[in-house]
Amino acid sequence: MRVLIAGGHGQIAMRLERLLTLRGDEAIGLIRNPDHGAELADVGATAVVLDLEQAGAEDLLPELDGVDAVVFAAGAGPGSGAARKDTVDRAAAALLADAAEQAGVRRYILISSMGAGKPVPPGTDEVFAAYLKAKSASEDDLRARDLDWTVLRPGRLTNEPGTGRVTLDESVDRGEISRDDVAAVVLKLLDEPRTALLNLELAGGEVPIDEAVDRLA
Repeated sequence: MRVLIAGGHGQIAMRLERLLTLRGDEAIGLIRNPDHGAELADVGATAVVLDLEQAGAEDLLPELDGVDAVVFAAGAGPGSGAARKDTVDRAAAALLADAAEQAGVRRYILISSMGAGKPVPPGTDEVFAAYLKAKSASEDDLRARDLDWTVLRPGRLTNEPGTGRVTLDESVDRGEISRDDVAAVVLKLLDEPRTALLNLELAGGEVPIDEAVDRLA
């Protein structure tokens, strides 16, 4: 399997790239900063320098040649303002979908966030509210497309070692989830085409990842 990952230097993306390459698949990570290329090489991934905030779909098309699936794992990140939540978390996700449609790459996994798709609670910090709105808009955009999409909304992310056990369903109680386990769930979703057209929420739990995904498929 050949997988292109937007936000290729992100913490979940790097974990996913390592998992893919360890089993012999090809991981291509889109990055903005060329200095990060060596870190992707360390996990076996191929780095492609391309700024999704400045690019057009035509810039992405050559990188999608022969690709089986795309994963949107990009985000404006901590410290960015409300404007970049829109240009990255919404617009860049839509740009990747535009390019995937044009290239004939049907499988698209969007890493969103718990809380997206719902009204923003009163009193929410302005920037975090913009983030949730951007994620909600990216989900809406993807669901309107003729792609084999899956939306994955993890809970609060941690860097604790993964347990391999999760709670995964269309709606789950808010909770923490290790980035290790998020990456492992994305890997399993890539392997299971019957999870297309599902909106899923993810938190830590007791069900082995393979079993959790198989139940939904």
